[in-house]
Amino acid sequence: MLLHFSAEPNIAVPKTSRQYGRFPAVSQLKMATEPAPVFSDHLIFVLYGAMLMSLGIRSIVLALLLPAFLPGLPMLRAGDGLNLPDNSFQSFSEGLRGTLILTGGGAIPDDARSRFVAAIPEAGSVVVLCTSSDQPGTLDKTVAWLKEAGLMNCVSASSLPGSDEFLSESAMLLKDAKGVWICDDQPSRLAVDLHGTDVEHALRRLLNRGGVIGGTSAASAVMSKVTITAGAAGDDDSVSLSGLDLLPNSVIQTRLPQPDRRSLLRRIVTENPDRFGLGIDENTSVIVTGRSMEVLGERKATILLAKSNHFPASEETITAGQFADLTQLRRAARQRSEHRNPGALTSGSPNVPSGSLVIVGGGAMSDDIVDRFLQLAGGPAARLVILPTAIPRQEAFAQGVPGFLRKADVADIRVLPQSYPREIASDDFQQALKGATGVWFGGGRQWNFVDAYEDTSAVELFKDVLRRGGVIGGSSAGATIQGEFLVRGHPLGNTVMMAEGYDRGFAFLPGTAIDQHFSQRKRKPDLIPVIQRHPDMLGIGIDEGTAIVVQGTVAEVIGQHSAWFLPSGRLRDFNAEQLRMPDEEILNKLYVSVSSGETIDLTCLKQSTLSPPK
Repeated sequence: MLLHFSAEPNIAVPKTSRQYGRFPAVSQLKMATEPAPVFSDHLIFVLYGAMLMSLGIRSIVLALLLPAFLPGLPMLRAGDGLNLPDNSFQSFSEGLRGTLILTGGGAIPDDARSRFVAAIPEAGSVVVLCTSSDQPGTLDKTVAWLKEAGLMNCVSASSLPGSDEFLSESAMLLKDAKGVWICDDQPSRLAVDLHGTDVEHALRRLLNRGGVIGGTSAASAVMSKVTITAGAAGDDDSVSLSGLDLLPNSVIQTRLPQPDRRSLLRRIVTENPDRFGLGIDENTSVIVTGRSMEVLGERKATILLAKSNHFPASEETITAGQFADLTQLRRAARQRSEHRNPGALTSGSPNVPSGSLVIVGGGAMSDDIVDRFLQLAGGPAARLVILPTAIPRQEAFAQGVPGFLRKADVADIRVLPQSYPREIASDDFQQALKGATGVWFGGGRQWNFVDAYEDTSAVELFKDVLRRGGVIGGSSAGATIQGEFLVRGHPLGNTVMMAEGYDRGFAFLPGTAIDQHFSQRKRKPDLIPVIQRHPDMLGIGIDEGTAIVVQGTVAEVIGQHSAWFLPSGRLRDFNAEQLRMPDEEILNKLYVSVSSGETIDLTCLKQSTLSPPK
């Protein structure tokens, strides 16, 4: 199934894709974000910021004390929402600082030319980089269209192309440039002439300071690390020169419809499984900004991933107006190259040997859920850490204490919006978690948690809270991240149940795949293919306004509605067609339903009813 992605903002939410996919069916971008309580906090902090400006610097002491007397506005501490994010560096997940415009040959689409022009600030210089001396008209034609588009400050080296003087002069011109257009040439000549030179380093610096780099055909292909040179698919001498590596973890091939070129790209991706293949048709461009990859022009781009022990080799196309996510593709390629099985049990069966989990299915936070979380965190002695990082970074830094905790009688509440590795390694962040008795994961999109904390010390610090007997809680995205298999993890939308590269949670509740907003959004069919594909996992769906409280192997359901449990053994009673389009009768037979006030043992799915308090 091809999962395309469109950028129209007003299209209705599509049906959920229940198979592994890289491109959601419809673009929702920010609209796809799960509900998160941000607007009231924004208003408070905007008003508070305006007040600070009017007070002036001499009133800083008053500014720091005043929140204690304003209901709902937390005291300012290191890590709270009034901190400004440090955006002086970017993490792996955020992709490129600047923009790449990669054209597959033929005519450059008008929209791609416009994007290049728009990326150049007024009076900014553009370097035209032509390495060929046997195509004298190429430089003049390129300068002509750039000036016709309004970019009058075009410069190029006057030295003989390919000479040391040419490279030195070009590097100097690039030092202050805002953009560069690389002329088409033989890919082998581009790779040999530019790789490892001062020009390559200057191009990388230009991109890192937010500049734009464009090129067509071979000039696009050389922007990957592995540059494919001319030749037939079976020709060993046709490939593997080192390129500029401006588009990380990729192999780029242009003029893809030509059969030899497609076969060659497949071969190189197979030989370099840690890289995704990007094939671009003629008269087509791919615009890469940050982590967004957008296709413009007449035809299409093709994304390739190598075969692994757990996935077949794959090719999917995206057409004009559609998107892919650079970080997701990089993560998918890395996962395949390491032959990681996203459905493997790494922490055993469902069990929380120490501490407690409060896993909420989204929606309203009822008093009994809030009270249970606070009780498990230590009551008045609780020291809470709030993680708003499932929402965009700028919004996370504007977040304060969630509304349901603002009146909590606890010893301390810290909001930690930091999401970059250097921030997470800071002493302030580390000490806040080391002293926490409870951690709350907020709503939003669960892939943001993965980007923020995976492969950092934070995940073990979270688990240390449990080891000390504390509690981890979360709602919506903050519920799903607690499972071992991550559902709805695609960065471009929440309708893909299994997204390569974003299919592993933090396994606070090992051996599970957790979905939320379950009955209210009619999500019961969506977990079925997840458990079919990964039968070692226990599927758990939690209704809105409902939580499961897990201690040991027992889950207690509290709140307004029910929780639903799907073991793989129950799938054997139905054929493939019944599972593909299950009716309500089949769904009721598949799921174990546990209502509020009941418990279930997650190892055997034996239910019991809690005795009323005496």
